[in-house]
Amino acid sequence: MRHNDRVLQRFDDADAFLAAAGDFLVAREAEHNLILGICSSLRDDPGTYGSAPYFAVVTTAGRVIGAAIQTPPFRLILSEIDDDQAIEALAADLVERDLPGVFGPVDVVRAFVEARTRRGGSPGRLDLSERIYRLTTVRPPRPTVGGWRVANQEDRPTVARWLEAFMREAFGDADPVETSTMTDRWLAQRERTLYLWEHDESVSLCGVGGPTPNGIRIGPVYTPPELRGRGYASALVAAVSQAALGAGRKYCFLFTDLANDTSNHIYQAIGYEPVRDVDIYVFERDG
Repeated sequence: MRHNDRVLQRFDDADAFLAAAGDFLVAREAEHNLILGICSSLRDDPGTYGSAPYFAVVTTAGRVIGAAIQTPPFRLILSEIDDDQAIEALAADLVERDLPGVFGPVDVVRAFVEARTRRGGSPGRLDLSERIYRLTTVRPPRPTVGGWRVANQEDRPTVARWLEAFMREAFGDADPVETSTMTDRWLAQRERTLYLWEHDESVSLCGVGGPTPNGIRIGPVYTPPELRGRGYASALVAAVSQAALGAGRKYCFLFTDLANDTSNHIYQAIGYEPVRDVDIYVFERDG
């Protein structure tokens, strides 16, 4: 598909997509850690998300200026954009696609929603504002009682309950089927591991997955409300982040809700540095 002198090309799989856009994405690895992590999962198991993914790259004179990926039924994810015409090309290509929402850099995602709406696409509204963080050195938090371990199948009831609570708290809703699938995916430990902090019993949860060429993503992180304020999450995130760095990763990445001052503070306290603000928009859908 050509838009002025910009060319949009779709790809059938993660390998082909990364062959075209990999250098562009890795040049800003923190900003693109979600796209790169999803591609890593798809390379390991192409059917991991069920329906066929959407992969697109926009180029001009052979130079990549933007990219996008969607794994239905989840939202579209937009890369950093080096030329506004890439947004126009993606909006034109995706105007008739059934998208539940879109995630991306604040300015990029807003421009995409506006461009797609101009073409007759369904209106979008801002649903959540987040911040990408990157860590290279852990600053140990204050000592906290307890210790951490890998979650296993015996922990499934707790993990499922906490993941559902995390989804409701983070996104306002949780689909039971999706939560069950997510739980199984985490406990299968394929390119991702779920850890628990224990103090007499399990008190906090932290996931590590979505590997990128030089880093890995931390999250979800969840502590039940009645157990918060005791340093469990800080201790667990610091421990798993240090383990990832010790295993050879140069970076750890994570996302926070900008409205959650507590989580933004505790992550920065252990060494996470802000990189980029991103927004999630949801689209109005028939029915």
